[in-house]
Amino acid sequence: MSVLLEFSMSPFDKGESLGPYVARSLDIVDRSGLPYRLTPMGTVIEGEWDEVMAVVTACFERMREDCNRISTSVRIDYRAGPGGRLQSKIDSIESNLGRKLST
Repeated sequence: MSVLLEFSMSPFDKGESLGPYVARSLDIVDRSGLPYRLTPMGTVIEGEWDEVMAVVTACFERMREDCNRISTSVRIDYRAGPGGRLQSKIDSIESNLGRKLST
């Protein structure tokens, strides 16, 4: 069961500068070995259901070590068939436009 999972997670009790907390999560995502894309508003991970959920859980567990309030948003797109949709979705849009996007 291949999914694209987009999530954002940030503490509510650490002020305005959250970069160090986001960086800790991205370290977990990067070390997972799963394909991912970092965006200004979240991170998209591609993999099997259990794999992507394990990454989100690990990020949450790490954050709750020293954060008392955490905001988390998760969106999941399941589609039967092969993986590789992290890039193929962008390729499809560019094909429809007839040009490359500056992503």
